[in-house]
Amino acid sequence: MSQTSSSTSLPVTSRSVTGRVDVHPRGFGFLSVQGAPSGEVLSAFIPPPELGPFLADDVVSATVSQAADGRWSASGLSLLQRPREHVYGEVVLRKGAPHLRIDNEVANTDWPLDAGGTAVQPGDAVVARIAEGKVALVYKLEPGVDRSIERVIARHALRRDFAPEVLAEAQAARARPHALGARRDLRSVPTVTVDAPSTRDIDDAISVLPAAADGALRLLVSIADVAEFVSEGSVLDQAARERATSVYLAGHVLHMLPQELSAHWLSLVPNEERLCLTVELRIDAEGRVTAADVYESIIRSWARLNYDEVADFLDKGIVSEPMAPVREVMPWFRAAAARLEVARSGRGGIEMSREEGRFTFDRETGQVSGIENERPTSAHKMIERFMVAANEAIGEWMLTRGLPALYRIQDEPDPLRVADLAAFAWNSGFAAGFGGKLSPLALGAFDRQISGCTAEPALRSVLRRSLGPARYTVVPSGHFGLAAKWYLHFTSPIRRYADLVVHRILKQYLRGRRDFTHQDPAVEQLATHINARARAASRAEQDRHRVLEARLMKAHVGKSYPGRITRVKPFGLIVQLDDMLVEGVLPVDALPHGPFRPDTRETSLVGPKRTYTIGMPVQVKVVSTDELLGRIEFSPVG
Repeated sequence: MSQTSSSTSLPVTSRSVTGRVDVHPRGFGFLSVQGAPSGEVLSAFIPPPELGPFLADDVVSATVSQAADGRWSASGLSLLQRPREHVYGEVVLRKGAPHLRIDNEVANTDWPLDAGGTAVQPGDAVVARIAEGKVALVYKLEPGVDRSIERVIARHALRRDFAPEVLAEAQAARARPHALGARRDLRSVPTVTVDAPSTRDIDDAISVLPAAADGALRLLVSIADVAEFVSEGSVLDQAARERATSVYLAGHVLHMLPQELSAHWLSLVPNEERLCLTVELRIDAEGRVTAADVYESIIRSWARLNYDEVADFLDKGIVSEPMAPVREVMPWFRAAAARLEVARSGRGGIEMSREEGRFTFDRETGQVSGIENERPTSAHKMIERFMVAANEAIGEWMLTRGLPALYRIQDEPDPLRVADLAAFAWNSGFAAGFGGKLSPLALGAFDRQISGCTAEPALRSVLRRSLGPARYTVVPSGHFGLAAKWYLHFTSPIRRYADLVVHRILKQYLRGRRDFTHQDPAVEQLATHINARARAASRAEQDRHRVLEARLMKAHVGKSYPGRITRVKPFGLIVQLDDMLVEGVLPVDALPHGPFRPDTRETSLVGPKRTYTIGMPVQVKVVSTDELLGRIEFSPVG
C-alpha cells in the first residue's frame, strides 16, 4: 500500500504541517496539529480516500487548507513515523486473498495479511504486526476468547505478556531476601493492610502509634520497596517503564510487573517480613502534620483487612476475627483519619473516592453478569486520607531538599469550564454560586453540597471533566482538586512507574547521594512518557467499560429509566442513568420538535420550542446497543 496520498481540493488558505492521525469509526479521520498560530490544537478533516494508507497515531506531514466556512481539511499526507506496532482485526477475503479488517478506530480499510503459513478463515480474529504496507499474523484468537479485550489492548498499544528474559529476571529477584540490614525494624509495630478481598498486589500498609502527652500521634505509611528488587536499567525495569502503569480492564488486569513478583514477593501479605519505604507523620490534635520522616524499613503485616470489615468497625464498632491481633490500635486509626479530615476540610478540595459502577462476572463462564453501584465507605475514605497525607508529605520532603521529584499537578480550571459546571449544578437543583473564580474552599463546599444526593454520580462526572486531567512533571506546582500545595505519587510502586521513580530518588538520597539536578530534564522526559501511557491506559479502561455496558444493556432494550444529561454534542445528548451509572446517546434525530443545534459552549441543544441543557433530568428508553462501538442508544419517553 502507498503511504502518500493526494487531493484535488481547492484551498482558501493552506500551509504545510506535521500532525497526528485520529481515525473515526465511520471511516474518516482528523489530523491533530499542535502549535497552531492561535495556540490551540488545530483539527483538520481527513476524507476517507486520503486516510486509507494510514493508521491511528501515525505522525504525518500534510497540507491543511481552510475553506470559506472556517473548516480545515488535510491532504497530501506522507508518513513520518508509525509508533503503532500491532493491530487487531478480523480476516476477510479480497479476490481470494486474505486481508485483515482492522479495528475501525485504527484504520478505515482492509490490509493484505501475511498469515505466515497459519490456516486462517474469514471471520477469524487475529493480532498482527505491521510490516511495510501489510500486516503479518502474530497469533490467532482461540474460539470463545473475548475479542473485545484483544481489540482494546491492540488499539491502545498495551502490553499483554512479558518476554521470557523479563520473567527470568523477575524469578531471579525472588532470590533476594527480605533482610533487616541497616533498616529500621518495625516488625513489632502493629501493622495492617486494607484492600478489596480480590486485591493481590498489596503495596501499602499502615500503623498508628498512640498519642503522646502533647496529644500528637504518629501515622506510619509503609510502602513496598520495589526499587530494592527491580534494578534501574534492567530488562525487568525496561518492561515496567514501557508499560508505566497497570491497566484494569474490568475482569482482566495487565500488570506493570510480572505476577511472580507483584502478587507475592513484593506484596505486603500478612505474617511475612517485607522490605518497605516508610513515611512517618506526626499529626497533632488539630490534624496538622507537624513533622515527617522517611526511612527504609522492614515490616510484618499483622492482619490483612478488607474495606467492609474496617467500615463495620469505624461505623459500628464491630471487631472482625482477622482484626483481633490489632484490636487495641484500631481506635487510633479512626482518630488519625478524623484529624486529617478536619485539617483537609479546612483547605477545601474534593473527595477522590466516588461511587462507581463495578461489573460482576459469572465464575464458570467468565462472562459479564451484571453491574453494581459501589459507594465509597468510611474505610475507603480513611485509606484515602492516609495515602494523600503520605504523598503530600513526601512531595514537600523532596522539594525542601531540592530533589527532582515527579510531581502530580492539576491546574486551576478554566473559568468557562467553571461556568459550565455551575450551570449543570443549577439544572440539577443545586446552587453553586462560585463567582468569577473557583477556589479550593468553594470547591470543597460544593463537594459537601452534592455528597449523598441522587444526582451525585452525574455531578461528579461533570465536576471531574471541569477540573481537567492531572499530569506528572518535575516542575513543582499545586494539585487543585486536592487543594494540595505539593503532591506526588509514592504509595503504589507495584502498579505505577512514577511511584517507583520517586522511590529510587528517595533511596539514593537516604544512602548519601547529593549530586541531583533540580528539575532534571531526563526525569521530565520520563514524565512525558508516563503521562502518555497513563492516558492510553485510561482510554483503554473506558473503552472496555463501554463495551461491557453495551453487552449488558442488550438485555434491557425496551426498558425505561430515569437519567440526567451530562454532555451535549452536535449529534445528540449524552445521558447517564441514575440507577446503573450507565451512559448512552440520545440522538438529536430522536428528539421531537426539532431541528436542534448546540450552543457555542455545547452546554445546551436549542430547538424552536424546547432546549435541552446539561444537568436536566430525562426519562429515556433503551433502543439499541452496539458492542463493537461500545454504544447504547436511547429514545425519549414522554
